[in-house]
Amino acid sequence: MSYQEFFRGLPVLVTGATGFIGSHLVERLVALGARVRCLVRRTSRTSVLPDGVTLALGDLRTGEGLRDAVRGAVLVFHLAGVTKAISRADYEQGNAAATRHLVEALGESCRRLVHVSSLAAVGPSRDGSPVSEGAEPRPVSCYGRSKLEAERAIRESAWAGRAVIVRPPVVFGPRDTDVLEIFRMVARGWALVVGDPTARFSLIYVEDLVEGLLEAAAAEKAAGRTYFMADPTPASWPQFVQLAGQILGRRPRLLRVPGPAAWIAALGWEAAARLRGKPSIISRDKVAEARAGEWICDVARARAELGFQARTPLPEALARTLAWYRQAGLL
Repeated sequence: MSYQEFFRGLPVLVTGATGFIGSHLVERLVALGARVRCLVRRTSRTSVLPDGVTLALGDLRTGEGLRDAVRGAVLVFHLAGVTKAISRADYEQGNAAATRHLVEALGESCRRLVHVSSLAAVGPSRDGSPVSEGAEPRPVSCYGRSKLEAERAIRESAWAGRAVIVRPPVVFGPRDTDVLEIFRMVARGWALVVGDPTARFSLIYVEDLVEGLLEAAAAEKAAGRTYFMADPTPASWPQFVQLAGQILGRRPRLLRVPGPAAWIAALGWEAAARLRGKPSIISRDKVAEARAGEWICDVARARAELGFQARTPLPEALARTLAWYRQAGLL
């Protein structure tokens, strides 16, 4: 069965469909002819979704409406989650509890669950070599611990043998709002560095990740497996920032922030976030990740078992991303 034939007419449910990665995945599924249902809340921005999808109201945090939403779905992509939060409890509720509620609601129609986790669930490299799927998880942040608990919720459920867990590193591309803040600094001619400026990190362009998710969903041998998906060549912070600067016509200065100063600044941002009731990308949790060393992962398993390859070169991926931000008036 060809790639296209697998998805054509297939009943698919997507959680997190209105988010950054989810919206790209839904567009691709619709183009492939899948029958796409999107789990949304009453407050979701459904205007980002393409024509041809159906909506199912539900709440992963409480479990309300999930059984109706998953009914009849043969394939479920679970992308909904929390990447930044005001409290540890918010991470737990948005990632771990939400995943537990989903697997408890799945019906017998479901033949494959594709869960998007994170490299943060495992933690950074401990010896300078890329982290493999078999490494003992040692998350360094509340976010990472909550994503690891979400993985455990799947592995301890009746769906463990039908599930595929995908752990991407930093994901960037059009519609992202987190990495956008970095590009805005670069556009102004500077960028902040917390931790070792020479430390490398893995990353992936959103369109490449979507193709990897589709490959994981279609491959029979992927059932019960875990995969890292990333560009095989990590980047250092100066490389990433300088390349973005070249595309934007700037020569950004790298300003190194000492660890204690970053910690104090994060406390201030967290206090402001609590007053606004809206989480910030700058927090002690993110400072802990930034200071943890090299965030690099091994993509050999995904390449060998799924034929996965991140095909978009970093310069091209950055150019596409920055062009979209400019067109959208965000840069």
